[in-house]
Amino acid sequence: MQIEQNAHLTYCTNIHPGESWEEVFASLQTYGLQVKKKVSHDQAFGLGLRLSRRSAEELIQGKHLDQFKSWLDIHNLYVFTMNGFPYGDFHHVTVKDQVHTPDWTTADRVVYTKSLVKILAHLLPEGMEGGISTSPLSYKYWFNSEKQIEEVKNKATLSLISVVEDLVKIKNQTGKTIHIDIEPEPDGVLENTQEVISFYQEHLLKTGIAALQEKLKCSPFHAREHILEHIQICYDVCHFSLAYEEPKDVMAQFQEQGIKVGKIQISAALKSRRSPDISIKEQQDCLQQFDEPVYLHQAVVLKKDGTLDHYPDLQEGITAMAQENFRELRAHFHIPIFVPDFQVLESTQNDIVKALDLWKEVPYSSHLEVETYTWTILPEHLQTDITSSIVRELQWVFNQLEA
Repeated sequence: MQIEQNAHLTYCTNIHPGESWEEVFASLQTYGLQVKKKVSHDQAFGLGLRLSRRSAEELIQGKHLDQFKSWLDIHNLYVFTMNGFPYGDFHHVTVKDQVHTPDWTTADRVVYTKSLVKILAHLLPEGMEGGISTSPLSYKYWFNSEKQIEEVKNKATLSLISVVEDLVKIKNQTGKTIHIDIEPEPDGVLENTQEVISFYQEHLLKTGIAALQEKLKCSPFHAREHILEHIQICYDVCHFSLAYEEPKDVMAQFQEQGIKVGKIQISAALKSRRSPDISIKEQQDCLQQFDEPVYLHQAVVLKKDGTLDHYPDLQEGITAMAQENFRELRAHFHIPIFVPDFQVLESTQNDIVKALDLWKEVPYSSHLEVETYTWTILPEHLQTDITSSIVRELQWVFNQLEA
C-alpha cells in the first residue's frame, strides 16, 4: 500500500500462526490475498513478512524461493520489510522472555538473520529499500550486572558487523540497500532512546567501525557510513510509549546523532490512569483479562513524583497500581490500533497519531507496518474476523495520513 512516493504501508504477517514455510505460505494465500483485495485493489501491495528460522531455511531450499517470487509477481505483491525478531515458535506456545532467544551474542542469531537477508535480497524489487527488524540485542533480566550487559553489547556489536559486511557486499553487487532495524523493547538490553544512542556511540561507532574497517579494508569514514546505512532502528510506537517518550523528542535525538529509522511499527499499548471517576479496583479487574500466559506483557508505572517503575509482566504491574503514589500504568499488549479505549481502560493510540503527524511533516522512514500480533489472544469481545480487523487497522492509518 503505497502512501506516497517511495513509502509503503503494510501489516506484519506474524499475526498469522505458522512456523513452517508451508503454513506461512498457506496463510499468505488466504489472508494476504484477502487483505490486498480489500485495501489495494489493482495496485501492488507490499507484505511485512515474518519467517521463523525453520520457515526461512525451508524457503531457501530447492526452488521454493523462485516459486514464491513468481507467486508474488502473479498477484502483484512484493516484500520490502521482514520481521526477524522471533526466531522460533511464536503462537500457541509459551513465549515470554524466550522471544529473545537466541540473542545477538550467539552464532544462531547471526545465521538466521543472514538467511533472512538472502531471502529479502532475492525478493526485494529493484530500486526499493529493504529492512529486517530484529531484537534489542538481548533481555536485561538474564544478566546480573552492568559488566555483563556491556559484554552482551560488545559481542552483539561484532555479530551485527558480520551482517553489515554481507549487506555492503549485496549493495555493491546488486545495488539493493537492506538494513537491519534494531527494535528497542521494554526490558530489552536496548529499550529507550538514550540506550540506543549510547549503544551507537560507545559500541557500533567505536568497536564496530574498527571491526568493519578490518573486514572491508575501508576508511573509518566509510565504515561509519556503512554502519549508519545498514543498522537502523525499528521504531515500535507501543514500545516507546511504554518508555513514556514523545515521538518528536525521539526523532529529534535520533536525527541529531545520524541514527536512521528503518521501520515504523504502528502499534498501541494498554493504558490505565488514576481517575476520580473510575476506581483503581475497576481498572485492575479490567486489566486482568489481558494477563495471559503466552507473551510477556511488561508494565511500566509512572508515579506521582515522575519516576518510572518497571515490572517484567502484567500481574506485577496490576498489583503496583494499589500503591498511593500510582499515577499511570502502560502495559505491553499490542491491541487493535483503531480503538482508543477498552471499557475502563485506554490505549496509547494518541502516540500513534503524534508519530504519524510528525511523519507527515518529515517522513522519517519509508517503511510503515501495523503490528498487532496479539490478536489471537485478545479478550473474545475484541476479536472480529481477522481479515476485517487487519483491513480496518490499515485503513485507520491511511485515514490518519490523509487527514
